[in-house]
Amino acid sequence: MTLVFQAIPIFLLIFCRITSFFVVVPILSSRNVPMMFKIGLSVFISFLIFASMGLDKPIPMDGEYVLLIIREMLIGILLGFLAYLFFSVIQTAGSLMDMQIGFSMASVIDPLTGASTPMLGNLKYMIAVLLFLSFDGHHYLLRAIMDSYKWVPLDNQLFARMYSGEISDFLFHSLTKMFYLSFQLAAPIIAALFLTDLGLGLLTRVAPQFNIFVIGAPLKMILGFFLLVVLFPELISQFQSLFSTIFEIMEKLLGLISGTQQPSP
Repeated sequence: MTLVFQAIPIFLLIFCRITSFFVVVPILSSRNVPMMFKIGLSVFISFLIFASMGLDKPIPMDGEYVLLIIREMLIGILLGFLAYLFFSVIQTAGSLMDMQIGFSMASVIDPLTGASTPMLGNLKYMIAVLLFLSFDGHHYLLRAIMDSYKWVPLDNQLFARMYSGEISDFLFHSLTKMFYLSFQLAAPIIAALFLTDLGLGLLTRVAPQFNIFVIGAPLKMILGFFLLVVLFPELISQFQSLFSTIFEIMEKLLGLISGTQQPSP
């Protein structure tokens, strides 16, 4: 019984980090994944991590234990949020392209999140999910949360890093990098359609009898679809670069919390 009472606090802390990670991490946190599967997977992974850690450092269940639970939940949420943040790059890029092509007035319901998303953003997001699964990215996510205990053990200094502002600065730089990558994904179509708008504007000045609103909208849609077909083969390399950025940023966050990494992403 003594071993059981020593094991329960450690197992619960591990379980809190794993479950909070699955709440926000992309793909595994979607509505299409059954809740029982998420709980069962969390329990199974928690048992694996607990079996590898053992009872080297017993943790008493006192008043400080509540803070330990909050700290472990914050670590899991931070890791999952970073992965979700860079997956939102794809939807942001799709929103920018929809705005230029003319699809911004039409939105669809994303079955993964239940929210209204741009059409091209939802299309690229579904392609990214398929590529992510084909590259075994979900296995790397599971490995990342399991390896997080090597970088950030249960006796970590997360609150001290948050108090010093290192975590907030890191998240701010990660957010700016997200917008940079979003614009980079959408830049070819945005630039081409901007030149199209410029040409239509010059056409209006040269031949005012043309109804630019009747000609411009179909022309931009046709050109947008043509550019999408041309650029689709490059999505694999773009998404591979994005996925490597996700795991690189997660590794830097773990190094920042453990004190072995500088605050910049």
